[in-house]
Amino acid sequence: MNLFFKILGYLFALLFTISAVLQYNDTDALRWIIIYGIAALISLAFALNKIGYVLPLVLGVLAFIAFLYLYPSDFQGFDLNDGDIATVELGREAFGLLIISIVMLVFSFRIKRKL
Repeated sequence: MNLFFKILGYLFALLFTISAVLQYNDTDALRWIIIYGIAALISLAFALNKIGYVLPLVLGVLAFIAFLYLYPSDFQGFDLNDGDIATVELGREAFGLLIISIVMLVFSFRIKRKL
Protein backbone atom coordinates (compact mmCIF):
# COMPACT_ATOMS: atom_id res chain seq x y z
CA MET A 1 0.00 0.00 0.00
CA ASN A 2 1.12 3.49 -0.79
CA LEU A 3 2.71 5.22 2.25
CA PHE A 4 0.36 8.20 1.85
CA PHE A 5 -2.74 6.02 2.24
CA LYS A 6 -1.21 4.07 5.12
CA ILE A 7 -0.59 7.36 6.97
CA LEU A 8 -4.08 8.55 6.03
CA GLY A 9 -5.56 5.38 7.54
CA TYR A 10 -3.66 5.82 10.80
CA LEU A 11 -4.49 9.53 10.90
CA PHE A 12 -8.24 8.95 10.54
CA ALA A 13 -8.11 6.07 13.01
CA LEU A 14 -6.68 8.57 15.51
CA LEU A 15 -9.11 11.36 14.58
CA PHE A 16 -12.16 9.11 14.78
CA THR A 17 -10.96 7.75 18.13
CA ILE A 18 -10.62 11.30 19.46
CA SER A 19 -14.09 12.07 18.11
CA ALA A 20 -15.50 9.03 19.92
CA VAL A 21 -13.86 10.05 23.20
CA LEU A 22 -15.17 13.62 22.91
CA GLN A 23 -18.76 12.32 22.78
CA TYR A 24 -18.76 11.33 26.48
CA ASN A 25 -20.84 14.34 27.55
CA ASP A 26 -23.34 14.24 24.68
CA THR A 27 -26.97 13.37 25.38
CA ASP A 28 -26.80 10.47 22.90
CA ALA A 29 -23.15 9.63 23.59
CA LEU A 30 -23.31 5.86 23.14
CA ARG A 31 -24.65 6.13 19.59
CA TRP A 32 -21.87 8.47 18.50
CA ILE A 33 -19.13 6.61 20.36
CA ILE A 34 -20.16 3.46 18.47
CA ILE A 35 -20.33 5.27 15.11
CA TYR A 36 -16.93 6.94 15.49
CA GLY A 37 -15.48 3.79 17.05
CA ILE A 38 -16.48 1.68 14.04
CA ALA A 39 -15.03 4.31 11.70
CA ALA A 40 -11.79 4.26 13.73
CA LEU A 41 -11.55 0.46 13.59
CA ILE A 42 -12.15 0.37 9.84
CA SER A 43 -9.54 3.11 9.35
CA LEU A 44 -7.03 1.10 11.38
CA ALA A 45 -7.82 -2.07 9.41
CA PHE A 46 -7.33 -0.07 6.20
CA ALA A 47 -3.94 1.19 7.38
CA LEU A 48 -2.91 -2.37 8.27
CA ASN A 49 -4.20 -3.66 4.90
CA LYS A 50 -6.53 -6.10 6.69
CA ILE A 51 -9.89 -5.21 5.17
CA GLY A 52 -11.70 -5.68 1.88
CA TYR A 53 -13.43 -2.92 -0.01
CA VAL A 54 -17.02 -3.95 0.84
CA LEU A 55 -17.15 -2.95 4.53
CA PRO A 56 -15.88 0.63 4.05
CA LEU A 57 -18.13 0.94 0.98
CA VAL A 58 -21.21 -0.10 2.95
CA LEU A 59 -20.32 2.17 5.88
CA GLY A 60 -19.62 5.06 3.50
CA VAL A 61 -22.98 4.71 1.78
CA LEU A 62 -24.85 4.30 5.08
CA ALA A 63 -23.09 7.33 6.56
CA PHE A 64 -24.01 9.40 3.50
CA ILE A 65 -27.66 8.35 3.74
CA ALA A 66 -27.62 9.24 7.45
CA PHE A 67 -26.04 12.61 6.57
CA LEU A 68 -28.90 13.36 4.18
CA TYR A 69 -31.42 12.27 6.80
CA LEU A 70 -29.92 14.34 9.65
CA TYR A 71 -28.98 17.47 7.69
CA PRO A 72 -31.19 20.24 9.09
CA SER A 73 -33.39 22.06 6.60
CA ASP A 74 -32.40 25.36 8.22
CA PHE A 75 -28.66 24.80 8.74
CA GLN A 76 -27.32 27.64 10.88
CA GLY A 77 -23.62 26.85 11.10
CA PHE A 78 -21.44 25.11 13.65
CA ASP A 79 -21.07 27.78 16.32
CA LEU A 80 -23.64 27.80 19.13
CA ASN A 81 -23.90 31.57 18.77
CA ASP A 82 -25.04 31.15 15.15
CA GLY A 83 -28.49 29.81 15.94
CA ASP A 84 -30.69 27.35 17.73
CA ILE A 85 -28.65 24.83 19.74
CA ALA A 86 -30.66 21.84 18.46
CA THR A 87 -30.18 22.85 14.82
CA VAL A 88 -26.47 23.52 15.32
CA GLU A 89 -26.03 20.13 17.03
CA LEU A 90 -27.89 18.39 14.20
CA GLY A 91 -25.66 20.12 11.66
CA ARG A 92 -22.52 19.06 13.51
CA GLU A 93 -23.69 15.47 13.70
CA ALA A 94 -24.66 15.45 10.01
CA PHE A 95 -21.29 16.78 8.89
CA GLY A 96 -19.50 14.25 11.11
CA LEU A 97 -21.33 11.57 9.15
CA LEU A 98 -20.36 13.25 5.88
CA ILE A 99 -16.69 13.13 6.89
CA ILE A 100 -17.02 9.44 7.77
CA SER A 101 -18.73 8.82 4.44
CA ILE A 102 -16.06 10.54 2.38
CA VAL A 103 -13.19 8.83 4.22
CA MET A 104 -14.78 5.38 3.97
CA LEU A 105 -15.55 5.78 0.27
CA VAL A 106 -11.97 6.90 -0.43
CA PHE A 107 -10.67 3.87 1.48
CA SER A 108 -13.04 1.54 -0.37
CA PHE A 109 -12.12 2.84 -3.82
CA ARG A 110 -8.42 2.66 -2.95
CA ILE A 111 -8.74 -0.97 -1.84
CA LYS A 112 -10.82 -1.87 -4.92
CA ARG A 113 -8.29 -0.19 -7.19
CA LYS A 114 -5.46 -2.25 -5.71
CA LEU A 115 -7.24 -5.62 -6.24
